[in-house]
Amino acid sequence: QVQLVESGGGLVQAGGSLRLSCTASALTFNYYAMGWFRQAPGKEREGVSCMYMSGTSTYYAGSVKGRFTISRDNSKNTLYLQMNSLKPEDTAMYSCAALAPGRACWSLRSQVFIHWGQGTQVTVSS
Repeated sequence: QVQLVESGGGLVQAGGSLRLSCTASALTFNYYAMGWFRQAPGKEREGVSCMYMSGTSTYYAGSVKGRFTISRDNSKNTLYLQMNSLKPEDTAMYSCAALAPGRACWSLRSQVFIHWGQGTQVTVSS
């Protein structure tokens, strides 16, 4: 059974940084594009970033572009999200997900992702 486990969340002051990790098991990791999503209380899930298998193509939501960096280590079956210059509006539960084969991730639509982690909470204080 595919498992995606996120870690690295926590409480940080505005302007600070966090690095999230997502480790996959029972998944041929290097066959899948991977993405990060977030959901704040009372809001819809939002696509944050995605990266294709080789790591050469990446996409970001406008709200995080220039502040967040997605990366992956296929040898460790792990996806990362480096988050810098954090803002209170970045507070949310962050989840990673695997893109369905043959689908495009650039739109950051959650409907095309088929495997999901449970999430890690990020809270940014002002």
